[in-house]
Amino acid sequence: MSHDVSSPLYAAIDLGSNSFHMLIVRHIDGSVQTMAKIKRKVRLAAGLNENNALSQEAMQRGWDCLSLFAERLQDIPKENIRIVGTATLRTATNVSEFLATANQILGHNIHVIPGEEEAATIYKGVAHTSGGIGRRLVVDIGGASTEFIIGEGFESKALTSLKMGCVTWLERHFKDRELNQTNFDHAIDAAKQTLLPIVEQYCQLGWDICVGASGTVQALQEIMLAQGMDEVITLPKLKRLQKQAMLSDHLEELEIEGLTLERALVFPSGLSILIAIFESFGIEEMTLAGGALREGLVYEMVDGLRQNDIRARTIESVQQRYQLDQAYGEQVATLTSHLLEQCGGSDWVEEPHAEMLLRSAAHLHEIGLSIDFKHGGEHSAYLLQHLDLPGYTRAQKHYIGEIARRYREQLTSLPEQHALSANSAKRVLRLLRLAVLLSHRRHRALVPNFTLSANGDNLTLTLSQDWLEHNPLTRAELELEANRQSDIGWPLTIETR
Repeated sequence: MSHDVSSPLYAAIDLGSNSFHMLIVRHIDGSVQTMAKIKRKVRLAAGLNENNALSQEAMQRGWDCLSLFAERLQDIPKENIRIVGTATLRTATNVSEFLATANQILGHNIHVIPGEEEAATIYKGVAHTSGGIGRRLVVDIGGASTEFIIGEGFESKALTSLKMGCVTWLERHFKDRELNQTNFDHAIDAAKQTLLPIVEQYCQLGWDICVGASGTVQALQEIMLAQGMDEVITLPKLKRLQKQAMLSDHLEELEIEGLTLERALVFPSGLSILIAIFESFGIEEMTLAGGALREGLVYEMVDGLRQNDIRARTIESVQQRYQLDQAYGEQVATLTSHLLEQCGGSDWVEEPHAEMLLRSAAHLHEIGLSIDFKHGGEHSAYLLQHLDLPGYTRAQKHYIGEIARRYREQLTSLPEQHALSANSAKRVLRLLRLAVLLSHRRHRALVPNFTLSANGDNLTLTLSQDWLEHNPLTRAELELEANRQSDIGWPLTIETR
């Protein structure tokens, strides 16, 4: 009798200056699946004295945390474990004392990595989990250091680690715990001075997109979404949040909608550093990366995952896991692109990433059928909005789920979403529904010849009279679809030639 061998587990542990993190994953269907994330706020950097020696209390907090992590490492192959220390352990003069006990607790050696190696590993984590084309500027604000990377594909072009972080800036510029203009100005100015040596080099290299890979950026995105903003971070939004923070007199009183208590203590210092970064580099917008240091450590251990198109790898992995019809998914995706082109392409749907979202939904829209046919759209929406989809932002996952919910039969207006403008979002949904209808016989050769023209929101689909007479079911479905779209204010006319 044969027995299935379970996928091997991998563990990556990051001993950061603010928190210790452990990520456990398994390699399955060409991707990694997160099995556990464990985080403890240790605030190691706060335990450094004026001579950069770690206090006994700070070391004990670290050891207590590692005792918890050690239990989960027992059944993971030794070669599948990576444990690294970062800025505070690089700085601490008594690091050997901390490591001697820590290594014994874990039963594995901790590697304190140089700043440039940390930056390079962060970039690998971003490259393996975040979408986007072109050159990236990656920013990771840690507890005691901030890493900057410019890279393209999987290759980094510039790597820098600077000695500033949300914990050290808290102790240095918000030590009195007051949230006033003076403290913010000092923190921002000090960050700008720290950035000065690298600004010219990085601006000369240039970048196409900017992503943040830190807890500060994640906290900012959660705040913005909670307050009804989209997920793109801009300088005006950062300034608005600074004003919100200063409505509280003291750090312990800080209350901002969407900000967790866990993150509140280091939020103003992290915000100050990010404002300085935006102003120094002239950054227009930033989004949250899909991964960083821990993900980089994992992807270094797992062979065979390097693929330049991260989203294509994600789609293929999901299709394999849920046994989707890949050939049919590609057929519908190709048809959606053809429909979009006939409507005018980027002149009709303005956002450059709209076609990518349309094609992604086309490849995955049937995922809910793996659970149930009757409520397939609902299941598709739930799965796509809750699966880990490297290469897609939270807003993009939400939107793909919403149009997959509506890919057939009942049509309702889309809820508020932040992936596309409202106009583009409805137009993409309309094309997906038409592509599914026109390809229902699930074979390329059986898709009818047609033309689709657009005059604003008015769509006209033209097919041959002869074809429609020989395909009465499709004709009835298209007439019903025209009524559905027109009834909610999206005019669709079916014509014959």
